[in-house]
Amino acid sequence: MSEATYLDATRAAYDTVAVSYERILRDELDRKPVDRAMLAVFAELAQAVPGGLRVADLGCGPGRVTAHLRGLGVDAFGVDLSPEMIAVARRTHPDLDFAVGSMTALDLPDDSLAGVLTWYSTVHTPPEVLPAVFAECHRVLAPGGHMLLAFKAGDQLWHRDQAYGHQVSLDVYWTDPDRIAALLAGAGLVVDARTIREPDETERARQGRQAFFLVRKP
Repeated sequence: MSEATYLDATRAAYDTVAVSYERILRDELDRKPVDRAMLAVFAELAQAVPGGLRVADLGCGPGRVTAHLRGLGVDAFGVDLSPEMIAVARRTHPDLDFAVGSMTALDLPDDSLAGVLTWYSTVHTPPEVLPAVFAECHRVLAPGGHMLLAFKAGDQLWHRDQAYGHQVSLDVYWTDPDRIAALLAGAGLVVDARTIREPDETERARQGRQAFFLVRKP
């Protein structure tokens, strides 16, 4: 699938489900202590980067994780491909900043961020496009900046025709953690920690193992 095609498909799907997605997932983190712990570590690392730089939540959706980071004291803002998701985020969290944008071409200066969060926002990205995404993350991170990458661990592709009560056309990728580590290294990023967890009682077995990488720009 070409970059333009997958971006169009992803944008269309999330424009369709935006309101339902926010309603269904708004409290999801309350049930996931491991996920919250990873975000807390990331927040602490990002706040320790000198210069008072901000943190970007890339693929922020309706802004629930952006708001969680703000609650941890992080100066966070959100970027998402879907204009409808950004509209929902702005209505739900009017005190936070959100903008429409693509992880493959961020409208951000070089070396401008203390942190980058990609919270399951690469799971619709074809593997051949991931190097471009990680190169952009490297570009916008300041030296010593940190990235938290959450993704589905495995090796499969699932095409979804329905999601959050709506008809969509959306590919979901599970990716081998070793492959992700190699791609990050190729972009000049260092993986400082890996955490893999099994599906918990709130998740369907279909969702499989979940991976969290804490990453640093040297």
